[in-house]
Amino acid sequence: MSKVKDISLSKDGGGELYWARVHMPILAQIKKDFEKEKPLKGLVVGVALHLEKKTGILLETLAAGGAQIWAASCNPLSTDDRVAAALAAGQGAGAQKMNVFAWAGQSKEEYYWCLEQVISQKPQILIDDGCDLTLLAHKKGYEKLVLGACEETTTGVNRLHAMHRDGKLKFPVFAVNDAYSKHLFDNRYGTGQSTLDAIMNMLNLIVAGKTVVVAGYGWCGKGIAKRMSAMGARVVSVEIDGDLGEDKSSGSGVHKALEALYDGFAVMKMEEAAKIGDIFVTATGNRDILTEKEFRLMKDGAIVSNSGHFDNEIDVAYLEKNAKSKKEVKPNIMEYELGGKKIYLLSQGRLVNLARPTGQGHPVEIMDGSFGIQALCVRELAKNTPKKAGVQPVPKEIDDAVARMALKANGVVLGKPTKEQLEYAKGYGEGT
Repeated sequence: MSKVKDISLSKDGGGELYWARVHMPILAQIKKDFEKEKPLKGLVVGVALHLEKKTGILLETLAAGGAQIWAASCNPLSTDDRVAAALAAGQGAGAQKMNVFAWAGQSKEEYYWCLEQVISQKPQILIDDGCDLTLLAHKKGYEKLVLGACEETTTGVNRLHAMHRDGKLKFPVFAVNDAYSKHLFDNRYGTGQSTLDAIMNMLNLIVAGKTVVVAGYGWCGKGIAKRMSAMGARVVSVEIDGDLGEDKSSGSGVHKALEALYDGFAVMKMEEAAKIGDIFVTATGNRDILTEKEFRLMKDGAIVSNSGHFDNEIDVAYLEKNAKSKKEVKPNIMEYELGGKKIYLLSQGRLVNLARPTGQGHPVEIMDGSFGIQALCVRELAKNTPKKAGVQPVPKEIDDAVARMALKANGVVLGKPTKEQLEYAKGYGEGT
């Protein structure tokens, strides 16, 4: 039972899955273990993730562990229709048909209808990206049926913390986004490369010599800034003197601004940066980063994009309402005439690195690591369900194990500390 755009695309999707599969050694090893153990036998796993080839290999891994998969997308634009068709048709490894409800270009109503199909199966474990599926489980009154969930992204973890504070989160959720390996794999290196790739693919313009304004210098902003700088851009980092999220791993706004400065980037307020930027990328996980005030300050031809999870970082509604004219000049590029200037909005203000057809998402090897954490956390939920509801850190053993697997996949094996070094680290050693 599935609903995808065109099931005849399944052959092409099978090729996409194959390419990802042969470049994801971490999930390959976990899949072998799952095939032997069957830790998910008899469980329904409900999924709301960006449905493209790397996600497909995660779903194959979970299915190999005995899970029945019901999957939707977590974004109306990010589904690869070829991969969705392949998974629905059983073109993946093991030829197991999955229940997939996703296609690129969904309306808001269609998007939530797809999530409804997944949650209606009363899954015992959820894998979420943005917290929409978790919220829906509570709204429908299914929270007592859920053993636990895994959350993939910063925005989702922030929403979960808000639910937990208000006493509304009724089952345990592993904050996969907060695993240190995931910060490295996905947020810094994955978002950095995939955002640059998507923007360059879309524009076919040179980045070198342009001023790129990156809003937010958390893990994602760091990656974007460094990749843009490596291409020759003059990077401006915009931060605030405040704390608007639960993720403290990057420090407060002043710490992140200081880090950006010492990393060699200009740091300024958005009202200053708006006047000089050629390309803007928001990556804050918060709202109202680029609004009327900033649009009015931008120069003619400014290019605006978002790498945060939701489309509320950029006030697209203002552009829609107040532009003198608008037209789609090519896929995922909308031109707005505002105050005698032209502003170009990429991917409707949604995730620029994942919006089809121009965004391909994070590199395959990057998602091998992130989804390795997801797979092992799902197994942990099935075998050792945390007793308390609320946001749970990823067990350190899982975080470290996936980092080791990633190093091994790249031919790196680290040495072990000596007995004397371990004793010294405990504070028992003597110095001179």
